[in-house]
Amino acid sequence: MSLGYALRRIIEEYPLARLDPPAGHPLAAVIRKGAPDELRGALAAIDGPFLVKGSPGRGSKWAAVPWLAIFDPAITTSATRGYYLVYLFPTHRETVYLSLAQGTVAAIREYGFGAGDHLRTSGAMLRARLADFADRLPNETISLGTAGELPEGYEASHILGLTYERDALGDERRLRADLAVAVAAYRALKARGGLDSLARSV
Repeated sequence: MSLGYALRRIIEEYPLARLDPPAGHPLAAVIRKGAPDELRGALAAIDGPFLVKGSPGRGSKWAAVPWLAIFDPAITTSATRGYYLVYLFPTHRETVYLSLAQGTVAAIREYGFGAGDHLRTSGAMLRARLADFADRLPNETISLGTAGELPEGYEASHILGLTYERDALGDERRLRADLAVAVAAYRALKARGGLDSLARSV
């Protein structure tokens, strides 16, 4: 298996897999173990440390939007807070997003119904600090095709990134080169003050 194959398998199999319980499902194992292992392999050429996690959902429910995330432990070890890199799988089209994103759950807890507006405002400010990456990570918005607090929060939390159509995932060299650029943007945001610098500017 390769990173591209793992991502493509999630895109192709997730809609049908959701008709069965996630417990013991082979695709749930791919998202939790197989795909993270491939992503760790792709990150091996980039100096770490990195923490990689994949989530097909919790308990007896599949996630509305499965994800595969990369965390710098000095920033965060969870998708709930801080900022991180994440592959997100929309439900309405055969694509995957690579997103530099802000933690959604912490914003929802702090801002309630205003969380989306807060995340979009802070995302725009953080994106401006990464203007030198705009040509290589051009996505300013993402659409996950699912209503709900978390999917809508993921959309609002997006800073910048890329979209891959399913057929583009066969280019492993491109996936790894793009990943290196995304990690560079992640590190640049950290070096430029991250969310702390944002708090000082508002």
